[in-house]
Amino acid sequence: MAWRGTRLQKALRLVRTFATDPIVVTQSLPGEIRQWYQLRTGRECSVLTADKAWKERFHMLLGAPWPCTQDQQLNDVMTDIGALLEARGWGFGRDTYGWYADGDSSFCRAVWCTVLHTRPEVVVETGVAHGVTSRIVLEALAQNQSGHLWSVDLPFPFDHRLHGETGLVVTDACRSRWSYLEGSSKRRLPPLIAKLGRLEMFIHDSLHTAENTTFEMEQAASAMGSGGVMLVDDINSHRGFTIFAERHPGYRTIICPSADRDGMFGIAVNIASA
Repeated sequence: MAWRGTRLQKALRLVRTFATDPIVVTQSLPGEIRQWYQLRTGRECSVLTADKAWKERFHMLLGAPWPCTQDQQLNDVMTDIGALLEARGWGFGRDTYGWYADGDSSFCRAVWCTVLHTRPEVVVETGVAHGVTSRIVLEALAQNQSGHLWSVDLPFPFDHRLHGETGLVVTDACRSRWSYLEGSSKRRLPPLIAKLGRLEMFIHDSLHTAENTTFEMEQAASAMGSGGVMLVDDINSHRGFTIFAERHPGYRTIICPSADRDGMFGIAVNIASA
C-alpha cells in the first residue's frame, strides 16, 4: 500500500508538516532529493551482481551450520508481524512507510541468522519505520536470552501522521531489550557509539545515499571487532557499500538479492584479527 492519497493530498500534508516543523523538513530535503535522484536516474549506482547462493555463503562465513535450522521460528515471527501490519491497513513491500519500505523477507532472514549465530551483546540499527527489522532482532535476542538493540531513527519527516506508525510491530514483550533514539544518524550515531564503546552487529536502513551509508558504516567499523557483522540495505542505488569495501579489505562482503528482486542488500563480516 503506497503513501496514501492523491498528489494534492500529499502536498497538503507536506505543507502542514513544514508549518509544524520547518527545521526538520528543511534539513531532510537535500538528502531525500539526492536519494530520489540516484534512484530515478541510475547515476552514481554501483554495478553489482547478486550472489544467488548468498545464504549458504553467509553461514559459511559465520561458521554456522547449513542448511539453517531456524527457518520455521522466523516464519512464525514474520506471520505475526504481517498480521499486525494488516490490522493497521499496511503490508510488506515498497512504499509502505511514506516512500520507504520495511526490510523485506530476505533482509530479515539475514538479520535473524546473524543474531542467532553470532549472539551479539550490542546491536545498533539506523532506520525503524514500522519496526519489522527491529522486531526480528529483538525476538532473536530474546531467544538468545542476552543482548540489547539500540535503534537510531528519524521518523518520516514529510508527514507527521506517520510518526505514530513508527515501531508499531515491536510488541511490549520485546521492549525491555530495546532503546529507541529519535533523530538523524549524523547527530545521534557518533555519541551513541562512543558511549557503547563496541558493537558486534550493525544494520543500516536509513537514508540510502553514498555519503550517509559510508558515514554510518565507518562509524560502526570504529567500534567493531573481529567477527562483527554489518547488514546494509538498498546498496545498488549508490556506491556507498562498494566504497566501504574498497577501504576496508579486512571485511568479507556478500551481495544479496532482495526477495522482490528489485533491489540488493550487502553483508560485510569483519574477518581481520582482533
